[in-house]
Amino acid sequence: MVVTSQCNGRRVTGLYVGAGNVRRYFSKRATQIELRLDHLLIECGLPPGFWRDKPEIHDPRLCLWLESKQRNSSGHAPVPLALTPSGDNSFVLGPAQQESAAPLLYEMGETDEDGRGID
Repeated sequence: MVVTSQCNGRRVTGLYVGAGNVRRYFSKRATQIELRLDHLLIECGLPPGFWRDKPEIHDPRLCLWLESKQRNSSGHAPVPLALTPSGDNSFVLGPAQQESAAPLLYEMGETDEDGRGID
């Protein structure tokens, strides 16, 4: 599935998963998930809003890892990432193809229907 980083200025604040991805890939019984970030394995809590109106993951370790990956990018634009299921409530986070991110960026209001950035 394609997810995007969330940014506030040059700070990364979390990971936007999207409501469709939440329904499709996450168990409603899960209160936390495991994320593999390169060689790191972290557990991130899923707040109640994750299931309703805030399909986002916020964790300080995740944000630091995302910032390290975005150092060479524009800093304030969401970066598409691949979040791949790897077991029960376990996922691997890595780079995504740009074309596959267009629907999620559109859902976030970052692009038009054709995937072009909105400024």
